[in-house]
Amino acid sequence: MKILKFTTNIENGEMLDTLAPFLDQEKRISQWNLDTESPEKILSVSGEELTPDLIVKAVESAGFDAKTIRVQAIGGHDL
Repeated sequence: MKILKFTTNIENGEMLDTLAPFLDQEKRISQWNLDTESPEKILSVSGEELTPDLIVKAVESAGFDAKTIRVQAIGGHDL
C-alpha cells in the first residue's frame, strides 16, 4: 500500500465537498484525508496501485490544483 501526499488549493469544507465524489469514486483509493488547517492544504491518499498522476487528475477534474510532495510505502519508506 502507498501513501501519497499533495499540496492543494482546497481551502474549506465547501470545496472539500466538491472534491469528495471525485476521490470516492476511485476504487484504488482506500482512504483519503485533507488537512485544510495546514498552510499547504495537504491531501493524503492511501491505497493500492496508486500513482500521483491518477490523484492529480481526479483533483483537477473537480476543478482544483494538486502538486505531489511525497510518495511513500506504508512502512514509511519513500518510493
